[in-house]
Order: sequence, then structure tokens, then C-alpha cells
Amino acid sequence: MERWRSYRSYLEERFHVPVYRIGVDGGFSCPNREKSGWGGCTFCDGTGSVAVYHRKTESSFHHDSLYDDSVASSLLPRIDSIERQIERGKEFLKRRYKAELFSLYFQSFTNTYDSVENLERIYTRALSTGHYAEFIVSTRPDTLPDDVISLLASYMADDMDVWVELGLQSANDETLEAIRRGHGTSAYLDAAERLHKAGIKISTHIIIGLPGEDRDDFMRSAMLCNKAGSEAVKIHNLHVAGGTAMADDYEDGLFTVSSERRYAEDAELVLRMLSPDTIIQRLVCETPSHRLIAPRHFPDKSKFLSHLKEHMERNGTMQGDLFHGC
Repeated sequence: MERWRSYRSYLEERFHVPVYRIGVDGGFSCPNREKSGWGGCTFCDGTGSVAVYHRKTESSFHHDSLYDDSVASSLLPRIDSIERQIERGKEFLKRRYKAELFSLYFQSFTNTYDSVENLERIYTRALSTGHYAEFIVSTRPDTLPDDVISLLASYMADDMDVWVELGLQSANDETLEAIRRGHGTSAYLDAAERLHKAGIKISTHIIIGLPGEDRDDFMRSAMLCNKAGSEAVKIHNLHVAGGTAMADDYEDGLFTVSSERRYAEDAELVLRMLSPDTIIQRLVCETPSHRLIAPRHFPDKSKFLSHLKEHMERNGTMQGDLFHGC
């Protein structure tokens, strides 16, 4: 018996075979950061999310190098890079997992932060590299004008779903201001409504354990995802990365990070509050060790998920057993 609705199970139900994500860095920046790479959310170290098969040079990676004048003058270097990443991702996934069906995932930074004309060229070229079960774009809720939503909706097909991943992080507007998120919950709800009107599915990112928050806040985050009708949720335990404003506060002793036991209890509560129909795409954050300050002693993903399942089995709890509608 599954204690939560896993993404893997959903994909096999939807497509009848395993589906593997190819994560790409499209060379996008973030409106919440200065060009120098400083600023932005207090938890962001300026590298963005990078798929494991692209991490060979991550320790010397500088994302803003993608934005020098020679690159900014043309989309071709970015498109060429995307196509190489897709090829490398397919090769890795076929070799490691014998994968046959893929999702195309624009993963790093704010993947709608460009003109709609540039976005159309980038997305269309990337999608031309093969057949994909899902087209997934990760972005911020305040960077989704109507013309971009219309563009994303134009890629929907009977055999390919379009998803937008929205970084919410918390349902507490005071927390969002404190972590310098640059938007509030109203922007999230507005983006979710307009995406759903266009037929686009959404996945919401939330962080459990942000400074100053408690379980009431975590429950509110779950309830806000329910209110927005978020088809999927990615739940992250708080990680403190080096070189961030949050790292300075952590080293000054202004907050702590959760142990495995406390995070398992908090994650269990969030799962119980979420609709049983919500797809759980992630339950643990995976920051490379060379960037991670805290927590330093936390089991790997597979061990934690096993421990969480055992914890919920002992308690007799399930995703959605505290859900009472929106």
C-alpha cells in the first residue's frame, strides 16, 4: 500500500510505461537576482537546479557567464547548449535505466523570463528533438504573462501534457518577505488560476522548515496548494547552501534545520493535509555536498523515503486523511 500518491505511480498509470525526466538549463536568469549573481531569495546560491548528469563541472559553474554580450546577442548558443544537454540526458537515462519515454524539463532558474518570441524559439527547438510525454517548465508565479501562458498551452497534445512548476515555498506572506522571495501568495493563486484556465497542470514547490515557521505554517502551505488545485507538489526540507544570506543567519545561530525525525513528522503532517489526489513529486531536497552547509547528517533520498513510509505505517496515516476539501 502506498502511503502517498507517488509521481512514479501516476506516470505509469497515465502512460503505461516508466517516464524519465530530462532536465535542462535553458540559460535563463531570474528577475529576483541582479546580473552580478547577488541578491534574490535568501536560500539561493546562484547556481539553480542542475540535473545530476550535468554536474560534472558544477563546482566551477557560474550561471551568469551565460549572459555575456556574445551570448545575449543570439539565441543560437543557448539552443545549441540545450540540444547537447538533451542528447546527454537521453544517453544517460537510456544507459542507466533503459529508458524509452521521456519528459522534457526546463529546470534551472526562471524558465519563462524572456520575450515570448525567444521562448517560442527555445521551446520549439527543444521539443523538436524527440517525442515527450510531458513538457515541464519551472518558473516563478510572477513571471507568467498571458501571452506566455498561451504559448505554453499551444504545445498541449493528446499524448503530451504541459506542466508549469511554481515556486511558492510558503503560504505565509511574512515569510516570503523575510526570505526576499519577491512575490506574495496572491501572485501564486493568480498564476494557478490562469494556468488552469488554459488547461495547464501545475506543480507547487514548498519548503518545510523555513526560519520562523512552525507546523501551523506548514499546514497552511498544504491548504493553499489544495485551494489552488495544484495537481502536484514538491516538498523540500530546508537546506542551507554556502554563499547565501541564509547561510550567514544559520552560522550566526538565528535558526536551526530539522533532524530526520522532525522532518519526517512535519512531512507526514503536510501529506495528511494535502488532497489524496495530489501527486507527490518530491519529498526531500538533494543539494550536492560541496554546496551544502546544513543539514550535514541526513540520510540519502531512498533511505529517508523508506523511513518515512515506515513512520506512517506505524502511525496508520495516509496522504489526505486530514483533508476536508478546500
